[in-house]
Amino acid sequence: MNHFPVFLTLDGRRVLVAGGGDAAVAKLRLLLKTTAHITVVAETFAPEIEDWATQGRLKLLRRAQEPGDALCCVIAYGAHEDAALDARALRLATADGALVNIVDNLADSQFITPAIVDRDPVVVAIGTEGTAPVLARRIKADLEARLPKDLGMLARVAKGFRGLAMKLPMGNPRRRFWGDYYESVGPRAAATGEDAARTALGNLLETHLAAEARPGHVDLVGAGPGDPELLTLKARRALDAADVVIHDRLVAPEILELARREAILVDAGKEGFGPSMTQDDINALMVRHAQDGHHVVRLKGGDPAVFGRLDEEIAALDAAEIAWTIVPGITAASAAVASIGQSLTQRGRNAAIRLLTGHDMKGFADHDWAALAAPGQVAAIYMGKRAARWMQGRLMMHGASRATPVTVVENASRPDQRVHAATLATLPDIVADATGPAVLLYGLAPRAAMAAIRNEEIAL
Repeated sequence: MNHFPVFLTLDGRRVLVAGGGDAAVAKLRLLLKTTAHITVVAETFAPEIEDWATQGRLKLLRRAQEPGDALCCVIAYGAHEDAALDARALRLATADGALVNIVDNLADSQFITPAIVDRDPVVVAIGTEGTAPVLARRIKADLEARLPKDLGMLARVAKGFRGLAMKLPMGNPRRRFWGDYYESVGPRAAATGEDAARTALGNLLETHLAAEARPGHVDLVGAGPGDPELLTLKARRALDAADVVIHDRLVAPEILELARREAILVDAGKEGFGPSMTQDDINALMVRHAQDGHHVVRLKGGDPAVFGRLDEEIAALDAAEIAWTIVPGITAASAAVASIGQSLTQRGRNAAIRLLTGHDMKGFADHDWAALAAPGQVAAIYMGKRAARWMQGRLMMHGASRATPVTVVENASRPDQRVHAATLATLPDIVADATGPAVLLYGLAPRAAMAAIRNEEIAL
């Protein structure tokens, strides 16, 4: 990010526009929405600028720009549409201490003006670092269509109640109040007018002040395999509402970015065979934050019901009498098998799929390896890299063919995903090359590799 987005206070401050043509008119249309003191300097002016000056909305200097014209100006625009004149405007305004934008000249500009969706006092700024103005306009058009026209009115009404709303406890109670207003009560009342919205907000505040403090809540949310676009809509809503997000190591940073900026992010990373926060500590964290009245999201990679120790966390919440909700996610096996163009079940091949974890070695050792070693069987092994050689020996001991395909999918669905095709005979060596979290798809090969195997069988 080369341009840091800010909203600059212009109330009562000076702004200079150097130039009197179409480019200056375009910038002035935006600047005149503010309460700045605007000066335009040029030898000639477009009719619109003359009209604005007649109305007293800006001041004209009918001459070339001179040193001192931008003194005490917070920003200035070079809008001559002439390279030499704009270079002079940049030099003079910079010497006067102003930040300068040269219209349609990103390289020489010290700031850029974003595309704006105006629902005053709600303003949405859209920037593309000056590289894609057409894209910015498309985003602006989309937002214009999505944001209701009366949004600004609702915000103006709300401004008058911010002091009164401070009587509500911080955190969830205030967010619930404002959420009820903006999402339901306000829009319904807005159809009748600003007075109706003000009355509705007053009644809503009285209701919330009289209500007893609501207990906290925990959402047990699946973050999916890593690709943010595979996150469910319900998971997105939970992250947007969360006060506290307790997340695992495998949750992608791009997904954590979707949480509210004010949310507390707690890394409860549990790493196989390595140092980690204990499950009891995680349970205690959830309970403590929920008892404080917070909306807690326990964010787990994949699906919380697949090797996510979900039952232990639910038991801890039930023991503390804390309400909870499960939000399923796409499990890593589904993402991994999709990446190789295969399905987990196939008519005539396997009517069942086994999901195993190599992390729990006792449970892993107790598995029915004889059944899995039979031809046509399919399994997805989570956290199985360290157990690959042990699994190879156990399967071969029960009669599994050394040529049984095994696919290792590393970082499934993420930009750094890697797919390693192997057989049971080569699995330990192939797994050694996988550095990220991986799912082992036993009995499955990438579609292209599977086709090659079939061709070899036909030739034999």
